[in-house]
Amino acid sequence: MAFIQNPKDIIMTVSIEIPAEVPAGIPADLHPGDATEKVPKRRTRRRAPADHASAPPDRPTKPSRRSQTTAERSDQGEHPLRAVSGLVDVRDKAAYIRTSGYLPGEDDLRLPLSEIHRLRLRPGDLIEATARRPYDRLAELVSVNGRAPEQDRPRFADLTPVHPRERLLLETASPITRIIDLVSPVGKGQRGLIVAPPKAGKTIVLKAIADAVTANHPDAHLMAVLVGERPEEVTDFRESVRGEVIASTFDRPEREHTALAELAVERAKRLAEQGADVVLLLDSLTRLGRAYNVIAPNGGKTLTGGIDAQSVHLPKRLFGAARALREGGSLTIFATALAETGSRMDDNFYEEFKGTGNMELRLSRALAEHRLYPAVDVAGSGTRREEVLLAGDEREVVWKLRRVLVGLEREQALTVLLDRVRETPSNAAFLLQVAATAA
Repeated sequence: MAFIQNPKDIIMTVSIEIPAEVPAGIPADLHPGDATEKVPKRRTRRRAPADHASAPPDRPTKPSRRSQTTAERSDQGEHPLRAVSGLVDVRDKAAYIRTSGYLPGEDDLRLPLSEIHRLRLRPGDLIEATARRPYDRLAELVSVNGRAPEQDRPRFADLTPVHPRERLLLETASPITRIIDLVSPVGKGQRGLIVAPPKAGKTIVLKAIADAVTANHPDAHLMAVLVGERPEEVTDFRESVRGEVIASTFDRPEREHTALAELAVERAKRLAEQGADVVLLLDSLTRLGRAYNVIAPNGGKTLTGGIDAQSVHLPKRLFGAARALREGGSLTIFATALAETGSRMDDNFYEEFKGTGNMELRLSRALAEHRLYPAVDVAGSGTRREEVLLAGDEREVVWKLRRVLVGLEREQALTVLLDRVRETPSNAAFLLQVAATAA
């Protein structure tokens, strides 16, 4: 006879075949388990109820260590805020707050593009905000370019570009800046191209311009952007130029060169939108074009000399940002272009760039080899619409001087000009002598 055992033990399942009719002599109320004959037995194993039963309802559930820690952090007000200050940079369909300058850093804050659009931020904006740790999500936008975030501001593309009308005087004690003012006068918003062969002294010219801007226009915002430069030249610039020096050395990837130059120009545009006068030195436009040519996608249109069309368009777009704005503010760019390097690509880049500037200062390798500095080609240099920048009397005298110098050999013209500049204390005194001689 099989009995039902304790649930914790193995339970026996009994199968009983019951005939259709109960045989005579067997009580009808007999328990099936009493029929021990012809009873097949089948054993099945069942888990003990204690293995899967839930805890009694009156027993409290102990919280996990992780949930307890999260609750404690929430109650104690953890995930503190941290102050964030940096430039807005948009790259590869994502936006970043560059906290350590113009290049990527460890503490940069990443933002979705939807957040950039919602807050009406633009590349090059300098923002101050707070972010919530540990995920560094933007908590509050405090200021944009030193102003309230909700304050309206104009867009650079909507402002009206005009010919430079206000003079950007570069004259200092240096003969370099005095000669530039005489042969290629500069206005605020000028797009100046400095054409220079190797070893012609373009770096010296750029430093002289930077010193002149600092001395004569202390309110102007000075930026020097060095692309693919030698490390020692970068150090020299940072030690001698009193302004922002933004550099990417030649051993860095090409994408870093292009990203740095683009963000620097965007920053300059944001400043000009606010009415500031910005002077940006770019060295060099040719190396920037090379970098764009390297990273250009395959399959694009190729120009003469193996240059991708995009590698010409993108540097032109950056250089073309220079302008005087009728509503106020200006962006002046002095960019260098390499020439006579022996590279057909460099020559083609120069041919593409030379028509984009409205002021050109040409340096001569032959003059530099004769140790004449600055090695300025007087006849090859000049400014478009210079009559707008020069006063009536000054304009007439300067044009007379240029007619005399253009009639001389290149070396003789520079020698005469250097001698007269060194003999006089200022350009005004020099032009008075020229006027008296002409009379």
